[in-house]
Amino acid sequence: QVQLVESGGGLVQAGGSLRLSCAASGRTFSISSMGWFRQAPGKEREFVTYISWNGIRRYADSVKGRFTISRDNAKNTMYLQMNSLKPEDTAVYYCAVNIDGNRYEDISAYDYWGQGTQVTVSS
Repeated sequence: QVQLVESGGGLVQAGGSLRLSCAASGRTFSISSMGWFRQAPGKEREFVTYISWNGIRRYADSVKGRFTISRDNAKNTMYLQMNSLKPEDTAVYYCAVNIDGNRYEDISAYDYWGQGTQVTVSS
């Protein structure tokens, strides 16, 4: 079993920055691939970014160059640094564990999910 807890969401003006954290417990964090997804009101949950157990990163086109995913295995924590935020980034952000590390954009490939943290970007 894996427990994931996101934090760091909030309200920010367009052009601002936020850093989200995802604290993990219950499974050896260092061998788990992980990702961030988001869900805006009335929309489906979508892929944002992914980091494999060995540090390979992938990003959705909409966030490339603005968002950075990272992990600290010593702290069992994953981060999402979000810069140059836009109103369209407003959503609930979820972290998730992908045990097999495959199909990183596919929601169904993720085995465990956090409860989500709200990010609101005002114009």
